[in-house]
Amino acid sequence: MSDLLRAPAEIKYAEELDWLESIDDNPKPFSWRLSPKMVRLFILGSERADGLDREIPQKWFGDRSFVERSIVTLASDRGLLLIGDPGTGKSWLAELLAAAICRNSTLVVQGTAGTTEDHIKYSWNVSMVIAKGQSRESMIPSPIMTAMEGGAIGRFEELTRSTSDVQDALISILSEKYISVPELDSDNIVFAKPGFSIIATANSRDRGVNDLSSALKRRFNFVRIPVVGNKKAEAEIVRFRTEELLRRHQIELDVPPTLLDVLLQSFADLRASAAAAGSDDEKLESALSTAEQIGVLEDAILHSNFFGERTLTAHTLASSLVGSLARREPEDLAILNKYLHGVIEPRSKEEGGSWPEFLEGGRDAIATLS
Repeated sequence: MSDLLRAPAEIKYAEELDWLESIDDNPKPFSWRLSPKMVRLFILGSERADGLDREIPQKWFGDRSFVERSIVTLASDRGLLLIGDPGTGKSWLAELLAAAICRNSTLVVQGTAGTTEDHIKYSWNVSMVIAKGQSRESMIPSPIMTAMEGGAIGRFEELTRSTSDVQDALISILSEKYISVPELDSDNIVFAKPGFSIIATANSRDRGVNDLSSALKRRFNFVRIPVVGNKKAEAEIVRFRTEELLRRHQIELDVPPTLLDVLLQSFADLRASAAAAGSDDEKLESALSTAEQIGVLEDAILHSNFFGERTLTAHTLASSLVGSLARREPEDLAILNKYLHGVIEPRSKEEGGSWPEFLEGGRDAIATLS
């Protein structure tokens, strides 16, 4: 696994999945590798009451009911649509579900304005078609068709970014559970095997880009993933991702818990400011999601490891925060500068600790970018 830049969940947690499968004597739908109970346990982690011989760490942090509803949906004949703001962990949950159910989370179609029907159905190997004509051998199945043939989970990322033609093609797949190949005279229908389903994701901020038709909505069960509002839960997510980052990069670097608190509080302040803003011009362009928070921390850790004193400082953290969130100039810089002077400066005088150094780092970063 060390030679992969980012291993999919089924490879990253292969040993854990093998162990869970070996002890799983619960009923399994279709061709599932794990039972629904074990899928939930794999994603949410084990508890003492589970009575297992080993601890299973939590991998997705959110309401238990969201995971259970997602699992139940995939055990039915309906597709699953995970919808929410950017950075709420929709794609990670989809990957974990696919890894646990069929041990393959890589059957993915990425929705964009350029996504076509070929991307969700099939295309042709032109050289083979010229040499031998159109046949099953010269057909290139899409990830969705591959999932159908294998009774596996297909994933469709950013569904609302794809055009209505692509969405319409998905309706027939979800309804009929087969794909017709009219170019072939025989063996021209690909049927879905039991266990096939689709997990799609959509950003709620993309509403109006390519809205889903009522017909397509009926083929999905919606699970809305909210922004993490609980500070303790968000802290757990950030710590989990930080530990993963340090292991992946083989970095031995001190990350003081107090600086994690500074980062969490800073994002909470900026979210409150955005909520109180009267117009979009008074808000940062950033969604201020948990994922972006992790990105700020990753930038600060890598900078400290390669160019610092191998310990994370408040100055470096503030510099990374400004550098990551200032996407519009001068609007975002002005908003961040106002935040530093209106919130951080008084706090640094009242509380001390890491805040004065954080204030200095933010000011230096803004001066450099201005």
